[in-house]
Amino acid sequence: MKLGAFELPNRLFVAPMAGVTDRPFRMLCRRLGAGHAVSEMVTSRRELWSSLKTSRRADHSGEPGPIAVQIAGVDPAEMADAARYNIDRGAQIIDINMGCPAKKVCNVFAGSALMSNEPLALAIVEAVVAACAPRGVPVTLKMRTGRREGERNAVALARRAEAAGITMLTVHGRTREQGFKGLAEYDTIAAVKAALTIPVVANGDIDSPEKARDVLAHTRADALMIGRAAQGRPWIFQDVAHFLASGNRLAAPTVSDVARWLTEHLHDHYALYGECSGVRSARKHIGWALRELPGGEVFRAEINRIDDCAAQVRAVGDWFARLAESHERLPRIARAAAANDDEIALTA
Repeated sequence: MKLGAFELPNRLFVAPMAGVTDRPFRMLCRRLGAGHAVSEMVTSRRELWSSLKTSRRADHSGEPGPIAVQIAGVDPAEMADAARYNIDRGAQIIDINMGCPAKKVCNVFAGSALMSNEPLALAIVEAVVAACAPRGVPVTLKMRTGRREGERNAVALARRAEAAGITMLTVHGRTREQGFKGLAEYDTIAAVKAALTIPVVANGDIDSPEKARDVLAHTRADALMIGRAAQGRPWIFQDVAHFLASGNRLAAPTVSDVARWLTEHLHDHYALYGECSGVRSARKHIGWALRELPGGEVFRAEINRIDDCAAQVRAVGDWFARLAESHERLPRIARAAAANDDEIALTA
């Protein structure tokens, strides 16, 4: 699959999720089978570019290309400036956020709220494309199906975005009004795919190899984007890739492999956030890895009381070593359908 000048290794993408898909998480998912990863959304407001949060989100040190950065905002000129700012800092693909339904984003008419103002949405697309074209940087777009039930305008907006120069479009199969509730629907994604010539990516509730197969068959999308189902289970990408290629499921990963992947991730996480912030923000990643494992909830309470990175890593290693005594491979857990594969802020 090609995106601009880049040939992607496969059609399985990591969703941009605020507070989740930082550089360490993106690199982990890519090591475990994801073919493309889009960053957390970066604000278009210039006065916030020097903040610690934005500087971390714009840090791509050691990250393999292509580096894709998602930008969010409501002013076309500011969005164009944000695109140039991130290109100067290593971005090779710019993604426009018109999918986030979070109130703090939509209350300023950004994210999925832009779908209710098509003229402004298209002005933003045109400004960002114009800023990126001289640098040879492709622009992608992530959106929802529409504002609410009965007001799905994804097909109309997608056609106009393609005409304005968007090179790939991702559609999350929920409306803005749904937020992260209910089930994703895929008929709108199929309609968008049928209407466009550029690649279309299906997103929403893809939480198993079988669901990935079914969504591809129903939508005929060119690629899939997975978000929440990768939290604590980043190997889902290699699981899906193997299943799509062979029709067979991979064996569950060994407990020792999971422990190694999590430990490597924790060290990368601490390196980005530092000792004080890192030990706290790592708790959510550990919690997702423990979720539904035998004794996981009890150990999670223990982890939340540890305020030292070295102690946190030791505790995780010891816990998984005990789990390995009774389980060679990670126990297969029946999981409910993911309720959110999109950009949602999650706290430790």
